Amino acid sequence: MTKDLLWRGMLAGILAALLSTLCARVIAEPQVDLAIAYEASHAAHDMGGGEEELVSRATQKGAGLLTALTLYGAAVGGIFSLVFAYGYGRIGRMGPRSFALLLAGLAFLLVVIVPAIKYPQTPPAVGRHETVGVRTAAYFAMIVLSLGAAVIAGRLRMALSRSWRRIDAVLLAIGAYLLLVMLGQYLLPTIDEVPEHFPASLLWNFRVAAMATQLVLWATIGVAFGLSAERLLQRQ
Repeated sequence: MTKDLLWRGMLAGILAALLSTLCARVIAEPQVDLAIAYEASHAAHDMGGGEEELVSRATQKGAGLLTALTLYGAAVGGIFSLVFAYGYGRIGRMGPRSFALLLAGLAFLLVVIVPAIKYPQTPPAVGRHETVGVRTAAYFAMIVLSLGAAVIAGRLRMALSRSWRRIDAVLLAIGAYLLLVMLGQYLLPTIDEVPEHFPASLLWNFRVAAMATQLVLWATIGVAFGLSAERLLQRQ
């Protein structure tokens, strides 16, 4: 059963990657092009010319984008199916499609929304090259913190539900999650490298487009995998 769910999850992730790639090409890549043009104009003004790009822009937003999102979609789809296999039937009484949508919504919240509060996504021309390693490590640390806090909150809810009312246990678990996340966000370094004259509208549009791309990815995984898992479980 787990093996059957795993390859279905990977296929759902690949489908989600294709749709999110289309979304990124339509609404995100134009913002990236504007940011690159901004960076190039300032580099030409400050240094008399820009650096030669190693990979062409056409490749970056074409085959490169599709390959990266396909690998990412297959990976998260597989992990999603394993979490589904573990949690289905253990968390409430809901059907496969409802549970898959719930998991997808939680994943979008924990992996995308919460880390973006501390470290929102930024386009090219925002951030110094020498701090790429620090920014990447801090962002992934925020994701791990969010997921770890969710696991702790879930275990706390299960422990409290034995002696507390269900609503009270849920509220206390949510409070514990928020407390852990806020503590982690306070301890993690603050990174603010947006240039003083960078267009605010461009920064906002890029972040909205990046969030929309992730929303398409997780929504597609939830819907596609839920349909596939429901058919499999009905046959079983």
